[in-house]
Amino acid sequence: MPEYLIYFNQQWVGDHTAEWFQGRAAPSRAVVAELQAAGQLVYAGGLVEEVEEAFSADATSGEVLFTDGPFVETKEYLGGLTIVNVPDVETARMWAGRIAEGCGWPQEVREFKPGSERG
Repeated sequence: MPEYLIYFNQQWVGDHTAEWFQGRAAPSRAVVAELQAAGQLVYAGGLVEEVEEAFSADATSGEVLFTDGPFVETKEYLGGLTIVNVPDVETARMWAGRIAEGCGWPQEVREFKPGSERG
């Protein structure tokens, strides 16, 4: 079955109160539990919001260079992701919609290339 990445950029979340975010926890967890029960969850998780804690590895010069911070300066960065293993794109759409409803912010969906290996 194909695997899909369902993800959001941190900037898509928007500004909300602490109470609003607390109200999103149960619906978000419920969708992940449904995915798990359906046997279609590969992974789901949010990332640390402080992009300064990221680091990059670049081997394009022939030598591996590690740099503190993101690889490129950008205004948007990944906030969280879910990987699903589903029978078709329609099922991926359905789960993306459910995740968007649970979280309260948009999600983008990308299919992994056929033959992509997971460790």
